Amino acid sequence: MLLAIDTCLGACSAAVLDGGRVLASRVEPMARGHQERLAPLVAQVMTQAGVAFDQLDRVGVTIGPGSFTGLRVGLAFAKGLGAALSIPVVGVGVLEALAHPLSGTVFAVLDAKRDQVYLQAFADGVAVSAPDALPPGTAAARLAELAGAGNVTLVGSGAPLLAGALPHAAVVAADHADPVAVAQIAAVRLPVPPRPLYLRAPDAKLPGGRDLPA
Repeated sequence: MLLAIDTCLGACSAAVLDGGRVLASRVEPMARGHQERLAPLVAQVMTQAGVAFDQLDRVGVTIGPGSFTGLRVGLAFAKGLGAALSIPVVGVGVLEALAHPLSGTVFAVLDAKRDQVYLQAFADGVAVSAPDALPPGTAAARLAELAGAGNVTLVGSGAPLLAGALPHAAVVAADHADPVAVAQIAAVRLPVPPRPLYLRAPDAKLPGGRDLPA
């Protein structure tokens, strides 16, 4: 049994998988408030799935990029649950989750604000570039460089921003990952302890202008 959670972007979500079977899944759109909502939402999904926490074998969690506060909420919850149950916690990049299970050439793009997008390219589910934070013009050039002649899809909140660079591409605007996709990726990944994926410094600062800890 696997529980997957995502709090990186514009939703708080969770899913429970038993092998390849989805037992329960829930997505609640929200810009903030993930910390208060995550535990009750997970409890509801587990109840819906008919699974007790001690039946879990693994926890999957998105690691970013995304909201600095949101991704830390999900990671802290997943690590705490993994430690309490003595089960592995597996990190999944949210760009990877957005691209799953689309085939062909897929560009996962998030609107990172401040005249930047987060971008990662995939070919039939395999990453062909590292996740990066880029100005839209640089990202458009990256798309032109990596796009093949076959099916091309732009997915994510930043997809409409780059649609003009690839007029033939399908555009899927999405402001959150599917927790089922997170679970499916986490189910087959080696259980390496997850670390947050930050592609730029957070906007928030500690008193005195100091950076927040990693």
